[in-house]
Amino acid sequence: MRTQVKNAFYAQSGGVTSVINSSACGLIQTARENSNEISKVFAGKNGIIGALKEELIDTSLESDDTVAGLNSTPGGAFGSCRFKLGDPETNTELYQRLIDVFKAHNINYFFYNGGGDSQDTTNKIAKYSQSVGFPIKCIGIPKTVDNDLPVTDCCPGFGSVAKYVATSILEASLDVESMAATSTKVFILEVMGRHAGWIAAAAGLARENTGQPPHIILFPEIPFEKDKFISKVVETVKKYQFCSIVASEGIKYSNGKFLAEQGNHDAFGHAQLGGVAPTIAEIVKTNTGFKYHWAVSDYLQRSARHIASDTDVKQAYSVGKAALEFALEGKNAIMPIIRRISNSPYRWEVSYTDLSNVANIEKNLPQNYIDEEGYGITNNCREYMRPLIAGENYPSFSNGIPVYSKPMNQLVKRILNDDFSIG
Repeated sequence: MRTQVKNAFYAQSGGVTSVINSSACGLIQTARENSNEISKVFAGKNGIIGALKEELIDTSLESDDTVAGLNSTPGGAFGSCRFKLGDPETNTELYQRLIDVFKAHNINYFFYNGGGDSQDTTNKIAKYSQSVGFPIKCIGIPKTVDNDLPVTDCCPGFGSVAKYVATSILEASLDVESMAATSTKVFILEVMGRHAGWIAAAAGLARENTGQPPHIILFPEIPFEKDKFISKVVETVKKYQFCSIVASEGIKYSNGKFLAEQGNHDAFGHAQLGGVAPTIAEIVKTNTGFKYHWAVSDYLQRSARHIASDTDVKQAYSVGKAALEFALEGKNAIMPIIRRISNSPYRWEVSYTDLSNVANIEKNLPQNYIDEEGYGITNNCREYMRPLIAGENYPSFSNGIPVYSKPMNQLVKRILNDDFSIG
């Protein structure tokens, strides 16, 4: 009697990126090429919540063209979420619910596309499934614009954000410079980065020579000193007529307090941040009187597929493809990683690491990537980052607007047929 071919479950987690769907594309296309080993790929509607609620999207109903279009589509095609499963010992009901859903739908492969918290979740599901006698191949897929996952050379999603931020500060600075004689003297761009200053550092790629913007980069790794900062702003305006600043959302005082902490926390216990740009602007206004403008790149930086890095798109696709291949090889509780082979020419390959090496571990910007003054980046940082923003990978355009893929996202029929509450 022929053994029934198993299905796979894929879900997206946390804040999405402009290339997270490239990983989905790589995984789904590779699964279709191996249909003798994987029957269907189900995607979770809104991440892991889709599995808990038995809301599974049947990607086999999507056309090959729609799936291929995911490679150039930003956002999360199947929805994402911020939901913490917690520990199996204290949240057994949630883990058992996942196993029940996987059993009901003949799922033997679990793929979770996300950052450090998501890799921790994947690792816990792998261990729990083994403990209850229903072992599932669990593979984490790296994704985070913050570039703070350890072991991997870089994280899919970061290269495109880096390219967007460096380009944006360059273009905005040209605007400010042209008006500086009679108008705005200081411009502040707020970027993402709670504890790690990778995105802020990427803005430094716009500066090729002394005096070029950004003139000041504020990193989470360097405590904010108001007096030193104000002196630098005044000195810069005096010398260049304007001052262009990039501020990471996670910059802190020496006592560890965030400049922009709102007092709220998300599902994973992280402090809700927002508003560091206006906070810095107020400091500038109060202490210098300079006219200023500020902007928050916010979702724009992580969804700008029109300016995605070609390197980033290719790496995102490759880790999705590799995740499926590693699972078919029998690997479990691992995450595909990017391994840099050389800088010039830039060459890389996909390898893997155990999930225990990346779960809930953050990789900060190395100190030798920040210059001695603490407001710029070093040549070591430029050498690391330049290949990651290299190349263009434009989506198709129609009537001047990008054409993005929109899956039907049709749900499979429920088998358990209940209304499971997730609180």
